[in-house]
This record gives sequence, structure tokens and C-alpha cells, in this order.
Amino acid sequence: MDIVTDGSTLALRGELDARSTWEVRAAIYAQLDRYDDAVLDLSEVTLIDLVAIRMIAVATRRAASAGHHLTLRGCGPSVRRMLHLSKMRRMVEVEHAATA
Repeated sequence: MDIVTDGSTLALRGELDARSTWEVRAAIYAQLDRYDDAVLDLSEVTLIDLVAIRMIAVATRRAASAGHHLTLRGCGPSVRRMLHLSKMRRMVEVEHAATA
């Protein structure tokens, strides 16, 4: 899992699964310590599992309780499907793609 920070955005690249959740969780929390509003860009995530989805949901809830905001960007079909199947879609905010 590659994590690139660009301002308040964390861009993830690779497989987001149980093996990488600790590293990603630490990066998300560090980002939320620096910014009130943070974006988690998943556009280059090739695989995501239930453990990762739950970690993102917990991070979102933790951010909200601290007065911060975490938004998911670039959610491809596999990420959206996992959010739907896990019933976590209502617990996270997914940025809508801008239309041309």
C-alpha cells in the first residue's frame, strides 16, 4: 500500500486490506490531527476488504466526534460494492464525481 499526502488529501494506491489497515489508519488519524476536513482518495485502490471498510467507518465516526470531517473520493465499483455489501455506505461520506 502506497500512501501519498497532498495537502489535506491522502491518496492510496494498491491493495487496502487487513494487512495495510494499521498503516492507513495511522495516516488518516495523523491527517485529521492536521486538518479539520480530510479526503481519502481511493481512485487507485485495486482491492478493498471488509476489515478496511470497517476501519474507514470507524475513522469517519471518530473524525465526526472530534468535529472533523472525512470524505472518500474516487470510489470505484469495487469500493462502492463493498460499501453496499457491508452496509457501511451510510456511515461514510462519498464524494460525488463532478459531471462535465
